Amino acid sequence: MSGRTRLAWCAAAATVMAACALLPLVSSATWIVQVALMLAVQSGVGVAARRVPLARPLTLTAQILVALVLLTLVFAREQALAGLVPGPESFGRLAELLRQGADDVGRYATPAPLTDGIRLLLVGGVLLIGLLVDALAVTFRSVAPAGLPLLALYSVAAGLSEGGTDWLWFLVAAAGYLMLLLAEGRDRVSQWGRVFAGASSPGGRAAAPMRTGRRIGALVLGIALAVPAVLPAMRGGLLDAAGTGVGTRGGGGGTISAVNPLVSLRDSLNVAENRTVMSLRTDASDVSDLYVRIVSLDEFDGATWKPSQRRIVGVPDPFPAPVGLSDEVRRREITTTIATADWYAQDWLPMPYPPSGVRIKGDWRYEPVGMTLVGDHGQNTRGLTYQVKSLQLQPTAEQLATAPAPPPELRSEYTRVPESLPPDVARTARRVTEGAANHYERAVRLQDWFAVDGGFQYDTQVETGSGPQAISRFLEEKQGFCVHFSFAMAAMARTLGIPARVAVGFAPGSPQGDGTVAVGLRDAHAWPELYFEGVGWTRFEPTPTRGTVPSYTRPEAPDTSLPRPEEPSEEESAVPSAAPSTNRSCPPELMRLRECGVPSAQAVPPSDGDGPRWYAVLGWVLGGLVAVALPLSPLLWRRRMRSVRLGAHGRGETDVAPHVLGVWEELTDTAWDFGILPDESQTPRGAAARIVRLGRLDPVSAASVHRLASAVEQVLYAPRPRPVAGLAEDVRRVTGALRSTASRGTRLRATLAPRSTVRLVWAASARWAALRSRVRSRLAALRPPVRRPSGQRG
Repeated sequence: MSGRTRLAWCAAAATVMAACALLPLVSSATWIVQVALMLAVQSGVGVAARRVPLARPLTLTAQILVALVLLTLVFAREQALAGLVPGPESFGRLAELLRQGADDVGRYATPAPLTDGIRLLLVGGVLLIGLLVDALAVTFRSVAPAGLPLLALYSVAAGLSEGGTDWLWFLVAAAGYLMLLLAEGRDRVSQWGRVFAGASSPGGRAAAPMRTGRRIGALVLGIALAVPAVLPAMRGGLLDAAGTGVGTRGGGGGTISAVNPLVSLRDSLNVAENRTVMSLRTDASDVSDLYVRIVSLDEFDGATWKPSQRRIVGVPDPFPAPVGLSDEVRRREITTTIATADWYAQDWLPMPYPPSGVRIKGDWRYEPVGMTLVGDHGQNTRGLTYQVKSLQLQPTAEQLATAPAPPPELRSEYTRVPESLPPDVARTARRVTEGAANHYERAVRLQDWFAVDGGFQYDTQVETGSGPQAISRFLEEKQGFCVHFSFAMAAMARTLGIPARVAVGFAPGSPQGDGTVAVGLRDAHAWPELYFEGVGWTRFEPTPTRGTVPSYTRPEAPDTSLPRPEEPSEEESAVPSAAPSTNRSCPPELMRLRECGVPSAQAVPPSDGDGPRWYAVLGWVLGGLVAVALPLSPLLWRRRMRSVRLGAHGRGETDVAPHVLGVWEELTDTAWDFGILPDESQTPRGAAARIVRLGRLDPVSAASVHRLASAVEQVLYAPRPRPVAGLAEDVRRVTGALRSTASRGTRLRATLAPRSTVRLVWAASARWAALRSRVRSRLAALRPPVRRPSGQRG
C-alpha cells in the first residue's frame, strides 16, 4: 500500500473516530456504521482518482458526486432517477429532510430520537467533514490544517452533549488526529530513504522518529486530559453540561421546542412484548375513561401534526383553570398516583387531562397552553412516582350543542389548514356532516363515520405515507390505526371551522387485582381534541376497537362510557393480526365496545423506518459504481498506463531500458489510438517515419519521434545505453500534435474508447494460458507414474 493510500484510509478512520463524539446526542448508534461504510466508499473513490491520476479539482468533484449518490440512495431513493441518479425531486427531498432535521434539533433534548432529518444531518455532516479532511490531508498534502474540521466536529458534539464522558470522546478524536499525523510523518520520512535506527535496534521495531512521535503524542494526550482535571471549574460555558436543557432555572420564563411524541413513542413502543409502561392508582370511580395524556399536537403543515414552540414557566400550584371551561359543566376532582417503569424515559410528564395540580420531584417546567409538564436540564420520567390531581369533566350533549362561538384568536389559530391540503379532505368532511345543525353534531358524525359507518378497518400493518396526500390515501383506502384516524378527523374538523388538535398518550389501561391500573405499550394512543366554548378541549374517539367512546357523544348511554370497567383494555397477542381488523357480522355498537373478539394490534405511531438496510445500500453503491466505471474503464486504464510509463525517470543505468521501452510503447499506443496501427515488423526508425508520415506531424514533433526512436535503438543495440532526458515530454508533444491533426470523432474515440486497450484482452489471454499450463503441470506431477510391462516372461 502506498503512503498516500495509507494516509487516505487514516483520514477516513480519524473522521469516524471524531464522529463518535456525536453518539451521545441520539438514542440510536446505527448511523455510525452507515456513515463509516459511506466514508469508506468516498475515500476509496479518492484513492482510485489519485491513482489514475486525476487533477485535484476532478478528484474532489468525483468524491462529491459519489457522496451525493450515496445520500440519494439512503434518503431519497424513491425520488431518484432509476433509484440511483439524483435529480430535482431527490434534491427537493433532501432539502425537506434538512429542514425537518433543523426543526428536530431545536425541538429535542439529548439524547434525541434518530429521525430521518437528524440522521441526514449526522451522515451528511460527517461525510462533508470527511471530504474536507481527505482533501486537506491527502489531495493537498496539508495534514496539520486537516485537524480543524475534526476539531469543529468534536466541538459541535461537546457543545450539545450533557454526559460526563466528554473526555472519552476527546481521547478518541485526538487519537484519530494523532494517527493521521503519524501516518503523514511516516510517509514523509520514508521519502528520504532508509532511517538509521541504531545498531542495537532489534529487527522489526519502528524507526526511532516513529517511536518518538508516538511517545510525544501519548504524552500530549495525557496532559490534555489531566490538566483540566486539576484546574478550577468554570461554569456556564459552551461545554458546561449543567447549562444545557430547556428554559432557565428559577421559573423565569424561557421557551421550548416541544419533543414530537410520535417519534419518541415510536422508538419506545416498537417492541414485541407488551411491557408495562406505568402503574396507576386512582380514586376515580370509573377507570375506563382514564386517558393519560403526554402532549398535544397543534401545528398542522399538511403532511403531519407536531407541537408548536411554546413559552414555559415555573410549575404553578395549583394549576390555572382550563381555557374555555365554565362553571356550568359538571366535574369531579380525582387524584391519581403514577409510577413509571425504570426504562421509560419520556421528556413530557404523562398526566390525566385536564390536570389541576401535581406533586413531583425533579426539574420540571409548565407549558400553559397545553397544560403539560416538560423536563428541564435532562429531567425525564425514568423510574418516577408522582401524584396528579385532575378534573373528570362530564359535559352534556346539550351543553356541547349550544356552545357559543370560540374566541376569534383561538378559532384563527386552531382552524388553520395549509394550502397543500388536498381539496377532497374538505369535500369529504362536508359530505359526511351534511345536514348537521351545529359543530357538536358535525363532530359526532365525523367520529361515528370513522368508527362505525364509514367501513374503516383498524390495521397496524398499513404502511404510513408521507406528504400532503397521506390523508387522502387514508380516506380512500380506509385502513390504518390511531394516528391515521386522529390526524384525519382533526384535519377535517378544521376544514369545517371547528378548532382541533391531536393529543398523544395512552388509552385506559388494564385494572389489576391489587387495585392498580397497568398501562402497557399497546395502550399507546392518539386521539383528536375539539374545542367547544364553555367546555374547553374535548376528547373524541374515532379509532375503531380502541379506547372508549365519550359518554357525551352517546346521548342515550349512561354516565359511564363502558359497561364493564373491570375488563382489561388490551391483553391480546403481541403479534398483530394480518387478517382484517373488523368483523362484518358484528353490530356496530358491539364493535365499538370491543365485544367482537377482534385482536388489537400494537399502537405504534407512523414511521418511515431508518431507510434501507446497510447491505442493500452497499449493494446499490457497488452496483452504481460498477455501472459508472465500466464505460469509463478504457479511459481510466489508458490514463493509468500513460502515468506509469511516463512517470519513471531512467536516471540510472539499471532503469534506462525499462523507461525508454515504456515511453516508446506509450508513443506507439497513442498513435494506435489515433488510427495508426502498429507494425511489429518494422525497425524503430521505420516505425517512427511511418508515424510522422501518417500523423502529418510538424517538424518539431517529427524530431521528437526520431529522437525517441534513436533512444530505443541505443537500448536495443548499445552495450551500455545512456540515459536520455526529455523523452516523456517528447511523447506529450507528439500526442498534442496527433490530436491537433485528427478529426473530432477520432479525438473522441481516442479518449473514450482507445484502440490500444485491446492489450488488456491480450494480457488476460496470456495469463489464462499460463495459468492453464501451470495447473496442467501440477496435475501431471500429482498423478502416480504408470508402469509399462517390460515384455519379459517369468
